[in-house]
Amino acid sequence: MQAVPQLLEQLREQIGKVVVGQEEFRDQVLVTLLCRSHALLEGVPGVAKTLLVKAISRVLGLEFQRVQCTSDLMPADIIGTNVLNMATSSFNLHKGPVFTALLLVDEVNRMPPRTQAALLECMEEYQVTIDGTRYQLPDEFSVFATQNPIEFEGTYPLPEAQLDRFLLKIRVGYPTANDEVQILTNVQNGFEARDLESMGLTPLPAGLLTEAQREVKSVRVEPALFNYIVQIARRTRDWPSLSLGASPRAAISLMIVARANAALDNRDYVIPDDVKSAASPVLRHRVVLKPEADLEGLTPDLIINDVLRAVEVPK
Repeated sequence: MQAVPQLLEQLREQIGKVVVGQEEFRDQVLVTLLCRSHALLEGVPGVAKTLLVKAISRVLGLEFQRVQCTSDLMPADIIGTNVLNMATSSFNLHKGPVFTALLLVDEVNRMPPRTQAALLECMEEYQVTIDGTRYQLPDEFSVFATQNPIEFEGTYPLPEAQLDRFLLKIRVGYPTANDEVQILTNVQNGFEARDLESMGLTPLPAGLLTEAQREVKSVRVEPALFNYIVQIARRTRDWPSLSLGASPRAAISLMIVARANAALDNRDYVIPDDVKSAASPVLRHRVVLKPEADLEGLTPDLIINDVLRAVEVPK
């Protein structure tokens, strides 16, 4: 492991100039990028969800676009459309914001179902279809979608099929008291979240992320861990508090994230603790609680922890 530790160290240093605290959030965003996938960010407004993704895109030199979702957002608003050129009497493609490397979809649950379906194709196939013609998206394409866990009026809950396309569901909590004091200090000293140019962010070497992604793919997973991962997924399917368990895609995601966790720990092999630390962010949006379990105050994270305790850890 060379590229991954270098990427992690430099990214932590640069992002620390902009975002105070939120270390777990930052590392899980990096895991998403290392796995070339997508993440759902859940947290109240004002906890640096947008700021962190923008800062990471700037440090990594990745193109960034943002979509603010509303109830009248149409598929053409995000994927683009063909526009008639009056001078040549021909149609030209006007690309939408999905033609980028990092796409931040703000308040994704306010997006109507038809537009959600268009985004689903982008996330799964890395392509868009406009007037019957397919267009390939950039290889670096990643979606970071935010949703507010409090406000549900005027929203369209994401269907299970779309939730399953997100590699991780990242819970973004409040910063600590000391971090909040530091945030106020930074603002008093002139910090401006809308002006990242003045933050002195140093771009990372070109190609470092691509090399780190290759290293993550080369991390070894022993056969005993294959069975461990499968048993975790299968136990969720017959767990008494769950009406829907983890799919085979969830088991694949669990292995992929475990490899990234091992790489971040500067190892080229996976251990059971890598799988355990990946379980909650990978599975919490893929399992559905029974109504009575919800009424009892159970949460997906609590149940996932119970499942982990019930599955024998390989020696």
